[in-house]
Amino acid sequence: MEFKKFKAAAVQTSPVFLNVEKTIDKAISLIVEAAQNGANLIAFPEVFVAGYPYWNWIMTPVEGSKWYEKLYKSSVTVDSDEISRICKAAAQNKIHVVIGINERGPSYGEIYNTNLIIDDLGNIVGKHRKLVPTWAEKLTWTAGDGSSLKVYDTKIGPIGTLACGENTNTLARFTLLAQGELIHIANYISLPVAPPDYDMAEAIKIRAAAHSFEGKLFTIVSCSTISDQIIEALSEDVPNARELLTRKHSAFSGIIGPNGAVIGEPLIDQEGIVYANIDLAKCIQPKQMHDILGHYNRFDIFDLRVNTAPTRKITFIDNHEEFQHGSKTQ
Repeated sequence: MEFKKFKAAAVQTSPVFLNVEKTIDKAISLIVEAAQNGANLIAFPEVFVAGYPYWNWIMTPVEGSKWYEKLYKSSVTVDSDEISRICKAAAQNKIHVVIGINERGPSYGEIYNTNLIIDDLGNIVGKHRKLVPTWAEKLTWTAGDGSSLKVYDTKIGPIGTLACGENTNTLARFTLLAQGELIHIANYISLPVAPPDYDMAEAIKIRAAAHSFEGKLFTIVSCSTISDQIIEALSEDVPNARELLTRKHSAFSGIIGPNGAVIGEPLIDQEGIVYANIDLAKCIQPKQMHDILGHYNRFDIFDLRVNTAPTRKITFIDNHEEFQHGSKTQ
């Protein structure tokens, strides 16, 4: 059995707000940079293509409605030309990519917070739609379903992903662990509008450490930042947007080992790329102590069932029966 070793990269930066083409350009430049530095995997922030609905937090729902329209127009489909460019860059640079997008649904009121998993051949091997939009996000995103709660086998190992607050969902995390997850991508957005006593950077680190320690795996955390461009755009409707969106300790990106400790130096608030060497063999010894997927659990007591069926919006049924001359025909 081969235990994979590879170099991982976690990006902390902002998108070009609501501009898909320029955000894709920025993502490709970061993919190239990470690959040139020897990375085999690069993780991008939540909804990096092409922006987060901060207006939900600093405007009323009515005030934010026009911004929802802008976001829908700048959302993408998985099979779009824009995503194809990311896939091509992954293949050209021989690097796995996990990136967050605003995925456009068929209804104009349907946007998903989606993470794409792309292999080093440029194939989209999987996607995950955020199961429950968090708090004010419910004004923007449609909830995902269990069909995307999966772990994907890749050349570098089994990858799973959850977006932002759903990394606190114990059952969702266990579902990924139970499928053999060893590489977890947790992506976030900077959230300076959290309650005053809430340290977002510390909260992100705690979530990542908890998952790594419980599952004895590696967690790659990628968080966005809030650029002057984002603040200036929202200042059109909220004059004090800069004051609301510049609190420190709002972003954390880094890589956590199977002992729950940060590997190397993380990024807090600053933009950049964090790198770390990953050796999946380091997951073995910690599991000898506490393997909640094996000897350190009681599956005769606990029984988790997960509905992996895609959500159906409508079911058409035609059970009309015709009777002719006393006989039934269908």
